[in-house]
Amino acid sequence: MNAMRKEPVATAPLVIENARIIDPSRNLDEIGSVIVADGVILASGAGAKGQGAPDGATIVDAKGAVVAPGLVDMRVFVGEPGFDHRETFASASKAAAAGGITTMVTQPDTDPIIDDPALVDFVLRRARDTAIVRIHPMAALTKGQSGHEMTEFGLLQEAGAVAFSSGRHTVTNAQVMRRALTYARDFGATVVHNPEDPDLVGTGVMHLGTLSTLLGLPGIPTEAETVMLARDLRLARLAQGTYHAAQLSTTESVALMRWAKQEGISATAAVSAAHVSLNENDIGAYRTFFKMSPPLRAEEDRQALVAGLADGTIDILVSSHDPQDVEMKRQPFAEAADGCVGLETLLSAGLRLVHNGDLTLMRLIEATSTRPAALLGLEAGTLKPGQPADIVMIDPDMPWVLSEENIISRSKNSAFEGARFSGKVIATYVGGSQVFGA
Repeated sequence: MNAMRKEPVATAPLVIENARIIDPSRNLDEIGSVIVADGVILASGAGAKGQGAPDGATIVDAKGAVVAPGLVDMRVFVGEPGFDHRETFASASKAAAAGGITTMVTQPDTDPIIDDPALVDFVLRRARDTAIVRIHPMAALTKGQSGHEMTEFGLLQEAGAVAFSSGRHTVTNAQVMRRALTYARDFGATVVHNPEDPDLVGTGVMHLGTLSTLLGLPGIPTEAETVMLARDLRLARLAQGTYHAAQLSTTESVALMRWAKQEGISATAAVSAAHVSLNENDIGAYRTFFKMSPPLRAEEDRQALVAGLADGTIDILVSSHDPQDVEMKRQPFAEAADGCVGLETLLSAGLRLVHNGDLTLMRLIEATSTRPAALLGLEAGTLKPGQPADIVMIDPDMPWVLSEENIISRSKNSAFEGARFSGKVIATYVGGSQVFGA
């Protein structure tokens, strides 16, 4: 893979002591140290302490805090190029660092759409010059995200694209999707698709149910997702390609993914932090920050998503960071844009599930770091010696409240505004260099 790597800034060696080290890549959960030099991990775990600190090392006492591989967020929309007023690589990367995210995987839905090798190169160069975390772009699955003509997978991959995504769009033509899965298979690439039938969505703006009727809003049936997901999984089996469902939101979708894995289909799926934390009732008095795609579903759907994430049926937890400006959200609910920011709250929202007993901390780190890195073939998601020193330090019990004033993202449309969390990032390191924290 020829992605342009963000070279770590020359920095002093680093030793983090007295840490609870959680590394799902080694099934490691123990008290120990992490030793870093030249931007890579020299040792980590209980045995690292005996190796001594390199000359001139900065010594950090973690005081029992959790130290884990930096998060890899697999679904991030950034406004650059074309919508810089919503978010830039610089602003998004600062928000990511505050959320413990050391690698952002960006979606191709910009202006122009990232469907050409020169545009992939632009993203990589712009990110290298302005971002403080690593950025890997996904390229468009079809030209102009039209759903008709496939992009040049080989050339885009060579330019640095790590996967091929439909972004917010859907490929409704089954033959095009079949060809894309077959074509991607030949390049060892993953097809990332938004499983949502636009005809079944229609004019819907929230989950179809009793609440949508009470609010007088047109609803989106769960079948808008499950019909498309069922089609995609069968096409992945037919083409023997690698398929990833960008976001799931329904109980039946979890059942479909469980079936696919039992059938040996090469398929994975993600769910957003919002969809495992919130449900349709959070919309309340037509609050547009809770308008997203797919919509927030019923409480039983949320519970099924959490269970699917816990048992690995759903592989990955993402922020689905999708910044919208004030004008796009300060509208009647039905007319407001879908999407909310989420980089800064991905980990803290996930920790809610840990505190509730729904998820282990090991599984949370795996779903937000180790698994997405492995799926995309990235050098991330691990604290193994010899790997890049992308590290997050977490106080899993620190109380804090998200207010608009402390949102770092350029856009402020968070579904968690005013939310109370237990668990916060203390420090974030990229290539051994601190990019967030005191």
